[in-house]
Amino acid sequence: MIELGMHTDNWRELSGNLYQAAESAIKYGLSYIEFGTIHGQYFVHGLGYEPSVSLQSNPRALKRYLDEKGLKVSQMDAAYPFMGPDGSTYGVAYIQQSIRFAAEIGCPRVDTTDGSQIIQGYSNDEVFRITCENYKQCLPWAEDYNVILNVEPHGPYTNDGDFMERLFTHFNSPYLQMNFDTGNTFIAGNDPLQYMKRFRKYLSHVHVKDVSPELAAAVRGQETGIACSQVPIGGGENADNIRQCVEYLKETDWDGVLSIECHGSDDNIRRSVQFLRGLLACD
Repeated sequence: MIELGMHTDNWRELSGNLYQAAESAIKYGLSYIEFGTIHGQYFVHGLGYEPSVSLQSNPRALKRYLDEKGLKVSQMDAAYPFMGPDGSTYGVAYIQQSIRFAAEIGCPRVDTTDGSQIIQGYSNDEVFRITCENYKQCLPWAEDYNVILNVEPHGPYTNDGDFMERLFTHFNSPYLQMNFDTGNTFIAGNDPLQYMKRFRKYLSHVHVKDVSPELAAAVRGQETGIACSQVPIGGGENADNIRQCVEYLKETDWDGVLSIECHGSDDNIRRSVQFLRGLLACD
Protein backbone atom coordinates (compact mmCIF):
# COMPACT_ATOMS: atom_id res chain seq x y z
CA MET A 1 0.00 0.00 0.00
CA ILE A 2 1.28 3.47 -0.91
CA GLU A 3 0.61 6.16 1.69
CA LEU A 4 1.31 9.88 1.85
CA GLY A 5 3.40 11.79 4.34
CA MET A 6 5.38 15.02 4.45
CA HIS A 7 8.78 16.26 5.53
CA THR A 8 8.76 18.88 8.27
CA ASP A 9 11.73 20.52 6.51
CA ASN A 10 9.07 22.12 4.28
CA TRP A 11 8.68 24.65 7.10
CA ARG A 12 12.37 25.51 7.50
CA GLU A 13 12.31 28.42 5.05
CA LEU A 14 9.20 29.68 6.85
CA SER A 15 11.01 29.55 10.22
CA GLY A 16 8.35 27.05 11.30
CA ASN A 17 8.69 24.28 13.85
CA LEU A 18 7.81 20.62 14.12
CA TYR A 19 4.45 21.30 15.73
CA GLN A 20 3.30 23.62 12.95
CA ALA A 21 4.28 21.00 10.40
CA ALA A 22 2.45 18.28 12.34
CA GLU A 23 -0.72 20.39 12.44
CA SER A 24 -0.56 20.78 8.65
CA ALA A 25 -0.22 17.02 8.24
CA ILE A 26 -3.29 16.53 10.42
CA LYS A 27 -5.22 19.21 8.53
CA TYR A 28 -4.70 17.37 5.24
CA GLY A 29 -5.33 13.90 6.62
CA LEU A 30 -1.78 12.56 6.39
CA SER A 31 -0.73 9.72 8.65
CA TYR A 32 3.05 10.19 8.39
CA ILE A 33 5.65 12.86 8.93
CA GLU A 34 9.40 12.83 8.50
CA PHE A 35 11.82 15.17 10.24
CA GLY A 36 15.47 16.16 10.22
CA THR A 37 17.76 15.55 13.17
CA ILE A 38 20.23 17.77 15.02
CA HIS A 39 23.20 16.07 16.66
CA GLY A 40 23.42 18.42 19.60
CA GLN A 41 21.75 21.81 19.91
CA TYR A 42 21.04 24.63 17.46
CA PHE A 43 19.90 27.98 18.81
CA VAL A 44 17.37 28.61 16.01
CA HIS A 45 15.73 25.28 16.81
CA GLY A 46 15.79 26.10 20.50
CA LEU A 47 13.99 29.36 19.81
CA GLY A 48 11.24 27.47 17.98
CA TYR A 49 12.06 28.51 14.42
CA GLU A 50 13.38 25.23 12.97
CA PRO A 51 11.40 22.02 12.32
CA SER A 52 14.01 19.37 13.11
CA VAL A 53 14.44 17.36 16.32
CA SER A 54 17.49 17.37 18.58
CA LEU A 55 18.87 13.92 19.33
CA GLN A 56 19.37 15.18 22.89
CA SER A 57 15.63 15.64 23.35
CA ASN A 58 13.34 13.11 25.04
CA PRO A 59 12.22 10.58 22.41
CA ARG A 60 9.47 9.15 24.60
CA ALA A 61 7.90 12.57 25.10
CA LEU A 62 7.98 13.05 21.32
CA LYS A 63 6.40 9.63 20.83
CA ARG A 64 3.57 10.53 23.22
CA TYR A 65 2.93 13.75 21.31
CA LEU A 66 2.85 11.95 17.96
CA ASP A 67 0.58 9.22 19.30
CA GLU A 68 -1.83 11.84 20.64
CA LYS A 69 -1.91 13.47 17.20
CA GLY A 70 -2.35 10.14 15.40
CA LEU A 71 0.92 10.57 13.49
CA LYS A 72 3.69 8.10 12.70
CA VAL A 73 7.24 8.85 11.58
CA SER A 74 8.07 7.26 8.24
CA GLN A 75 11.75 8.22 8.36
CA MET A 76 14.25 10.33 10.29
CA ASP A 77 16.43 12.44 8.04
CA ALA A 78 19.98 12.31 9.39
CA ALA A 79 21.54 13.43 6.14
CA TYR A 80 24.85 14.84 7.35
CA PRO A 81 27.24 14.14 4.42
CA PHE A 82 28.23 10.56 5.15
CA MET A 83 30.66 9.75 2.36
CA GLY A 84 34.31 10.65 2.75
CA PRO A 85 36.50 11.73 5.69
CA ASP A 86 33.98 14.15 7.24
CA GLY A 87 31.50 11.31 7.30
CA SER A 88 34.01 9.31 9.35
CA THR A 89 34.72 12.14 11.77
CA TYR A 90 31.19 13.44 12.26
CA GLY A 91 28.68 11.35 10.33
CA VAL A 92 29.16 7.95 11.98
CA ALA A 93 28.24 9.15 15.49
CA TYR A 94 25.42 11.23 13.99
CA ILE A 95 23.90 8.19 12.30
CA GLN A 96 24.43 5.84 15.24
CA GLN A 97 22.56 8.16 17.60
CA SER A 98 19.83 8.72 15.02
CA ILE A 99 19.31 4.97 14.83
CA ARG A 100 18.98 4.76 18.61
CA PHE A 101 16.47 7.65 18.63
CA ALA A 102 14.49 6.18 15.73
CA ALA A 103 14.07 2.88 17.56
CA GLU A 104 12.78 4.72 20.64
CA ILE A 105 9.96 6.38 18.68
CA GLY A 106 9.11 3.39 16.49
CA CYS A 107 10.52 4.93 13.30
CA PRO A 108 11.68 2.22 10.86
CA ARG A 109 14.17 4.21 8.75
CA VAL A 110 17.04 6.69 8.97
CA ASP A 111 18.09 8.60 5.85
CA THR A 112 21.73 9.15 4.83
CA THR A 113 23.42 10.77 1.83
CA ASP A 114 26.59 12.34 0.47
CA GLY A 115 27.50 16.02 0.20
CA SER A 116 26.81 18.46 -2.60
CA GLN A 117 30.33 18.46 -4.04
CA ILE A 118 33.00 16.03 -5.20
CA ILE A 119 35.50 15.59 -2.35
CA GLN A 120 38.71 17.29 -3.38
CA GLY A 121 41.91 15.25 -3.18
CA TYR A 122 40.14 11.87 -3.17
CA SER A 123 39.49 9.54 -6.08
CA ASN A 124 36.10 7.84 -6.46
CA ASP A 125 37.67 4.58 -5.31
CA GLU A 126 39.06 6.26 -2.19
CA VAL A 127 35.67 7.81 -1.42
CA PHE A 128 34.01 4.45 -1.95
CA ARG A 129 36.41 2.73 0.45
CA ILE A 130 35.80 5.35 3.17
CA THR A 131 32.06 5.21 2.55
CA CYS A 132 32.04 1.45 3.05
CA GLU A 133 33.96 1.84 6.31
CA ASN A 134 31.44 4.41 7.52
CA TYR A 135 28.44 2.23 6.73
CA LYS A 136 30.23 -0.77 8.19
CA GLN A 137 30.33 1.02 11.55
CA CYS A 138 26.61 1.86 11.43
CA LEU A 139 24.99 -1.23 9.93
CA PRO A 140 25.45 -3.32 13.12
CA TRP A 141 23.50 -0.60 14.96
CA ALA A 142 20.82 -0.74 12.28
CA GLU A 143 20.56 -4.52 12.64
CA ASP A 144 20.49 -4.46 16.45
CA TYR A 145 17.82 -1.74 16.55
CA ASN A 146 15.94 -3.09 13.49
CA VAL A 147 16.13 0.25 11.69
CA ILE A 148 16.83 0.49 7.95
CA LEU A 149 19.57 2.82 6.75
CA ASN A 150 18.46 4.52 3.55
CA VAL A 151 20.76 6.16 1.03
CA GLU A 152 19.29 9.17 -0.79
CA PRO A 153 20.38 10.45 -4.21
CA HIS A 154 21.39 14.02 -3.32
CA GLY A 155 24.99 14.59 -4.35
CA PRO A 156 27.52 13.59 -7.03
CA TYR A 157 28.18 10.10 -5.67
CA THR A 158 24.60 9.11 -4.89
CA ASN A 159 23.41 10.36 -8.27
CA ASP A 160 26.04 8.15 -9.91
CA GLY A 161 24.17 4.90 -10.58
CA ASP A 162 27.34 2.82 -10.83
CA PHE A 163 28.61 4.10 -7.46
CA MET A 164 25.25 3.31 -5.85
CA GLU A 165 25.04 -0.14 -7.42
CA ARG A 166 28.52 -0.89 -6.16
CA LEU A 167 27.59 0.22 -2.64
CA PHE A 168 24.41 -1.86 -2.43
CA THR A 169 26.02 -4.99 -3.85
CA HIS A 170 29.06 -4.59 -1.58
CA PHE A 171 26.88 -4.97 1.52
CA ASN A 172 23.90 -6.88 0.11
CA SER A 173 22.07 -6.11 3.34
CA PRO A 174 18.32 -5.71 3.93
CA TYR A 175 19.30 -2.90 6.32
CA LEU A 176 20.87 -0.80 3.53
CA GLN A 177 18.18 0.47 1.19
CA MET A 178 17.29 3.56 -0.87
CA ASN A 179 15.30 6.68 -0.20
CA PHE A 180 14.50 7.71 -3.76
CA ASP A 181 14.11 11.42 -4.56
CA THR A 182 12.25 12.55 -7.67
CA GLY A 183 13.60 16.11 -7.57
CA ASN A 184 17.26 15.37 -6.88
CA THR A 185 17.54 12.73 -9.61
CA PHE A 186 15.90 15.13 -12.07
CA ILE A 187 18.00 18.19 -11.20
CA ALA A 188 21.16 16.06 -11.44
CA GLY A 189 20.31 15.29 -15.05
CA ASN A 190 19.11 11.72 -14.55
CA ASP A 191 15.81 10.33 -15.78
CA PRO A 192 13.89 9.83 -12.50
CA LEU A 193 11.86 6.86 -13.74
CA GLN A 194 14.86 5.02 -15.13
CA TYR A 195 16.87 5.68 -11.96
CA MET A 196 13.96 4.40 -9.89
CA LYS A 197 13.66 1.28 -12.03
CA ARG A 198 17.36 0.53 -11.67
CA PHE A 199 17.13 0.56 -7.87
CA ARG A 200 13.55 -0.64 -7.38
CA LYS A 201 14.62 -3.69 -5.36
CA TYR A 202 16.28 -1.42 -2.79
CA LEU A 203 13.50 1.17 -2.59
CA SER A 204 12.04 1.66 0.90
CA HIS A 205 10.96 5.33 1.01
CA VAL A 206 10.38 8.15 -1.51
CA HIS A 207 10.84 11.92 -1.39
CA VAL A 208 8.54 13.64 -3.89
CA LYS A 209 9.82 16.98 -5.18
CA ASP A 210 8.85 18.95 -8.24
CA VAL A 211 11.13 21.55 -9.86
CA SER A 212 10.12 24.99 -11.08
CA PRO A 213 10.71 25.70 -14.79
CA GLU A 214 13.10 28.53 -13.89
CA LEU A 215 15.23 26.35 -11.62
CA ALA A 216 15.28 23.48 -14.12
CA ALA A 217 16.46 25.81 -16.88
CA ALA A 218 19.13 27.37 -14.67
CA VAL A 219 20.80 24.42 -12.93
CA ARG A 220 19.65 21.03 -14.27
CA GLY A 221 22.72 18.92 -14.93
CA GLN A 222 24.90 21.30 -12.90
CA GLU A 223 23.52 20.77 -9.39
CA THR A 224 22.75 17.39 -7.79
CA GLY A 225 20.03 18.20 -5.26
CA ILE A 226 17.54 20.73 -3.94
CA ALA A 227 16.14 21.12 -0.42
CA CYS A 228 12.49 21.22 -1.42
CA SER A 229 10.22 22.22 -4.29
CA GLN A 230 9.30 25.90 -4.39
CA VAL A 231 6.26 25.00 -6.49
CA PRO A 232 3.55 22.53 -5.45
CA ILE A 233 4.01 18.91 -6.48
CA GLY A 234 2.54 18.62 -9.97
CA GLY A 235 3.08 22.31 -10.72
CA GLY A 236 6.57 22.17 -12.23
CA GLU A 237 8.83 20.63 -14.85
CA ASN A 238 9.04 17.34 -12.99
CA ALA A 239 5.29 16.62 -12.90
CA ASP A 240 5.25 14.06 -15.71
CA ASN A 241 8.22 12.22 -14.22
CA ILE A 242 6.42 12.08 -10.87
CA ARG A 243 3.31 10.69 -12.58
CA GLN A 244 5.37 7.99 -14.27
CA CYS A 245 7.21 7.10 -11.06
CA VAL A 246 3.99 6.78 -9.06
CA GLU A 247 2.41 4.68 -11.80
CA TYR A 248 5.46 2.41 -11.84
CA LEU A 249 5.32 1.98 -8.06
CA LYS A 250 1.66 1.04 -8.32
CA GLU A 251 2.33 -1.40 -11.16
CA THR A 252 5.07 -3.12 -9.16
CA ASP A 253 3.01 -3.28 -5.93
CA TRP A 254 5.41 -1.13 -3.97
CA ASP A 255 4.55 -0.71 -0.30
CA GLY A 256 5.73 2.49 1.36
CA VAL A 257 5.40 6.22 1.99
CA LEU A 258 5.64 9.09 -0.47
CA SER A 259 6.98 12.00 1.58
CA ILE A 260 6.08 15.43 0.21
CA GLU A 261 8.93 17.93 0.03
CA CYS A 262 7.69 21.36 -1.02
CA HIS A 263 7.69 24.86 0.41
CA GLY A 264 5.32 24.66 3.36
CA SER A 265 2.79 27.34 2.46
CA ASP A 266 -0.75 26.16 2.97
CA ASP A 267 -1.57 26.44 -0.74
CA ASN A 268 1.52 24.45 -1.75
CA ILE A 269 0.73 21.65 0.69
CA ARG A 270 -2.94 21.55 -0.28
CA ARG A 271 -2.20 21.38 -4.01
CA SER A 272 0.58 18.80 -3.53
CA VAL A 273 -1.63 16.49 -1.49
CA GLN A 274 -4.45 16.88 -3.99
CA PHE A 275 -2.16 16.07 -6.94
CA LEU A 276 -0.66 12.96 -5.34
CA ARG A 277 -4.00 11.66 -4.06
CA GLY A 278 -5.27 11.99 -7.60
CA LEU A 279 -2.39 9.89 -8.92
CA LEU A 280 -2.88 7.23 -6.26
CA ALA A 281 -6.61 7.04 -6.98
CA CYS A 282 -6.15 6.57 -10.74
CA ASP A 283 -6.45 3.06 -12.16
